[in-house]
Amino acid sequence: MIYELICCFFLYAFLGWCLEVVYAAVQKRRFVNRGLLNGMLCPVYGLSMGFLLVFFQGLKERPVFLFLACILVTGVFEWAAGMLLEKILGRKCWDYSGYRDHIGTYICLRFSAIWAVAATLIIEFFHPLAVSFVHAIPYLLGRILMILLLAALAVDILATWAALKKMKLENQQLREIAQGIKRVSRALDNAITRAVERRMGRAFPTGEEAREEQERKAREQEAKKRIFAYGCGFHKLVWLFFLGAFLGDITETIFCLLTTGQLMSRSSVVYGPFSIVWGAGIAGFTLLLHRYQEKKDSALFFLGTVLGGLYEYICSVFTELVFGTVFWDYSDIPFNLGGRINLLYCFFWGIAAVIWMKGLYPRVSAWIERIPMRAGKAISRVFVVFMAANIVISGMALGRYSKRAEGLGPANGLEELLDQRFDDRRMERIYPNAIVK
Repeated sequence: MIYELICCFFLYAFLGWCLEVVYAAVQKRRFVNRGLLNGMLCPVYGLSMGFLLVFFQGLKERPVFLFLACILVTGVFEWAAGMLLEKILGRKCWDYSGYRDHIGTYICLRFSAIWAVAATLIIEFFHPLAVSFVHAIPYLLGRILMILLLAALAVDILATWAALKKMKLENQQLREIAQGIKRVSRALDNAITRAVERRMGRAFPTGEEAREEQERKAREQEAKKRIFAYGCGFHKLVWLFFLGAFLGDITETIFCLLTTGQLMSRSSVVYGPFSIVWGAGIAGFTLLLHRYQEKKDSALFFLGTVLGGLYEYICSVFTELVFGTVFWDYSDIPFNLGGRINLLYCFFWGIAAVIWMKGLYPRVSAWIERIPMRAGKAISRVFVVFMAANIVISGMALGRYSKRAEGLGPANGLEELLDQRFDDRRMERIYPNAIVK
């Protein structure tokens, strides 16, 4: 499975590079290497196709839903790649602001639709042929080729990263030289400038007001640097994940109590009332949508419904692949898709997106930013370490839970300890709806 995915990554990364080169040749009438790397690869194509093949091959019999999944996944990958490259390079590698159907300048619906059609056709028709070709390669030769290709890719990534760092350093040196020249120039005409400013301030008071406004904005920018978790960075997302995981678990518990009359655990982990799905969803939704929180409620509802359904479907497939366990099954609810998602709960995601972005997030964000800087960073580290350990232990406990269901005994001391601490009775109490496959 891993070998096959690596082969497909290189194949589709190469085909994506070919498409980009052909498109650029048609546009500019000359050859242009459209890849960020030196080699003939566009990794975002390989990664997005690998993601689709892992999580959405089950939709092959339902091409309409497969197409919708493809357009969403390719759009999210393109958005993430565009934002990441802009942060790394300091400029946009592509900009769709000239198109009416763009989303945040990183995505254009017409191009996303084209990529989605191509991805759907690949999964339906081309990929089975590609897999047959991969399996036809002799075992030893195939593994050697994969090692060589991975080594070449690693060298290419390191070389590109070093070149980018050098470019940034050179740009920084140029900026320092420019700043030095400015300081000399400022020292020469500083006295004249102050005299002119005083005279202009007396003659035109609004000029003085404008200068004071600029100084006020500069002071605000400096003050923001001293605010904990300002904006939507790492520390803000850590706190949102933790709060979302806790509140999501409580919300689901109350919902189940009201609808079924049963008080049952809705936690994703063995220690504490935390729902990883909700925590990651809140953090991910905020990262994706915080720039658009001023949009109309209908737009946020639509984005929340679509992205929430996609996210829940991926989580369902992931837990089944990794843990061999299905944590929810909506087969009995109308308008479901493979029992993994259903239309009603997708609407709940849409409603939650509106309530969160319009009502709760601004208040929660302001509360987090009032936390003292040193204490906030220390608590963030504790959150990360605790939840990482919690997830790892939960994963091992679920693995043993699945193996015990197959009649397999412990193979070592660690598995014996897991069986003692997390026996079937405890696991059934923590995961009452889990279906072991």
